[in-house]
Amino acid sequence: MLLENRIAIVTGGSSGIGRGIATEFAREGAQVVVTDIQEAPSRGKYHEKNTITPTVEEIEKLGAQGLFVQTDMADDSQVDLLIQKTVEHFGGLDILVNNAGIHIPGNSQEISIADWDKVVGVDLRSIFVATKIAIPHLRKSKYGRIIQIASVHAYGGGAGPAYAPAKAAVVNMARDMALEVAQENITVNAICPGYIETAIQDYLTLDQIEEVRQRTPLPRFGLPRDIARSAVFLASDDAEWITGTSLVVDGGYIASV
Repeated sequence: MLLENRIAIVTGGSSGIGRGIATEFAREGAQVVVTDIQEAPSRGKYHEKNTITPTVEEIEKLGAQGLFVQTDMADDSQVDLLIQKTVEHFGGLDILVNNAGIHIPGNSQEISIADWDKVVGVDLRSIFVATKIAIPHLRKSKYGRIIQIASVHAYGGGAGPAYAPAKAAVVNMARDMALEVAQENITVNAICPGYIETAIQDYLTLDQIEEVRQRTPLPRFGLPRDIARSAVFLASDDAEWITGTSLVVDGGYIASV
């Protein structure tokens, strides 16, 4: 097992990519804290239509230990409590996966300033806060790993004036923090998913989804497991000399742009 007995937090872990990462970590022997705004998984109109069981239940089916901590990642005090509960329950922290994110459609004239603040607050600011609070605990680990989930939209526009800039900043933050903690043997990397079959895609129309399909060279969309296996690699000993980079997992989407 690649992550045996390591303690991980996966934010936004009830559904989608976070759920996939949490269960694959468990499959590899990790003890996983799942945190989200709600424990029940989201169910989409295009994808994840039949997802019912809580992620922790799936973790336990794999023979691993799991813990759900309800957290609003936009609330600093709740993020602090999340880290505290993890350390108290499992005795430490080895891996932080900042996956929680939201998207509110609209161009600069359509999206309200309040909604812009909300997207940036969750997609960027909460990642800084969680990482800041987690680092003192990761310093005590022999296997300190921070994995930030960004997006292919970090490399271009088209996802609105809040989401794309926030994800671009996440990639750059990973580089900056990698330099900060490298001497303490903590790695910091980002993963940039393309179109993944999750409930978050509900805001798209079928025509928009087909357009993305046509622009994706490999003949299928991504699955949460595709991102999860990449996260397993970055969290494992196999990636101990990889830091400050971003891994694009998109079926070739941005290669064709």
